[in-house]
Amino acid sequence: MATPPIKVILYMQLLSLFIVAFSVIRINCSWDAEEGLLRKRSGVHQRQFDYFKLSLLWPATACRNTTRCCSSNACCRSNSPSEFTIHGLWADYNDGTWPACCSGPQFDKKEISTLLKPLRKYWPSFSCEAVSNCHHGKGTFWAHEWEKHGTCSYPVVHDEYEYFLTTLNVYFKYNVTGVLFEAGYVPSNSEKYPLGGIISAIQNAFHATPELICSGDDVEELRICFYKDFQPRDCASGSIIRSDRLSSGSCPQYVSLPAYGSWSNKQVAGISFKLCFAVHLLLIFAFI
Repeated sequence: MATPPIKVILYMQLLSLFIVAFSVIRINCSWDAEEGLLRKRSGVHQRQFDYFKLSLLWPATACRNTTRCCSSNACCRSNSPSEFTIHGLWADYNDGTWPACCSGPQFDKKEISTLLKPLRKYWPSFSCEAVSNCHHGKGTFWAHEWEKHGTCSYPVVHDEYEYFLTTLNVYFKYNVTGVLFEAGYVPSNSEKYPLGGIISAIQNAFHATPELICSGDDVEELRICFYKDFQPRDCASGSIIRSDRLSSGSCPQYVSLPAYGSWSNKQVAGISFKLCFAVHLLLIFAFI
C-alpha cells in the first residue's frame, strides 16, 4: 500500500485539530448558555448571581444638597416626588459582593421609548451631572443602571426593555411607600420614627427583612431583596433584629423621613426675599 504524501498527512492532522477545537468551542458555548454564565468585557467568566435587590431612594434626602437645576433633576420639578423612587434593580451575591458591567449592549434610549413616562416619574435622576458608565464614558442615570446592573441580570432578564419593565412592575407590586404611610410613617421635618418600627412594617407586609441606608438621621435608601422568581427574601446583609439589638447600614435607632417642597419653590422664596431686601435698600437710599 502506497504511503500518503507528506502534504496529505499534514492536511489530515490540521483537520483533526480543527475538529477538536470546534468541539471544545461548542461544548463551552453550550455550557455557558445552559449555566447562564456572564462574561465581563475583559473576557473573564462571571458566575451567575444569587438574588435581586431593589434599591429605592427617599427623594427629600436625595435632594437635600441640590444646588443646580436642569430638566433631568427631579428635585427641580414643581411636583417633585414625595414617595420612594427607584435607584435600581441589582443582581447580588450572597457573600455581599455583586457582578457589574457584564457583557451586553450599550444603553439605547429607543429601546425603552414606550416606558419613558413612568420612568421619568418613578425612576428619575436627582442630579444634573452625567454618570459614569461601563464604556469609560458618561451618560444618563438609566444608562448607568442598565450597563452596570441590568447586563448582569441574565438569565432572568434578557434585554434592556425587559430590565426596565421588570423593575417597574416589581416596584408597583411591592409598594414600600404605601406600606409605610399606612403604618403611620409619613414625611415630616420634625418627627423621628423608630427604625425597628419601619423594619417591622416592611416585614409584616412582605415577610422579608429590608436593608436601610441613612444619611445622618434621614433615611436615604430602602432596599427590598428577592429570589430570582421575585418572591421577597431577607437581604443578605440587611437589617437584623437580634437580642434587642438592631442594625441597618448607617441608620441610628430613630430616623426621619424628611418632607420636601420642590427645589424650585424654595428657590423662588429665596429670590423673593432677596428682591424685597433689595427694594428696602433702594427705599432707604432714596430718602437719605
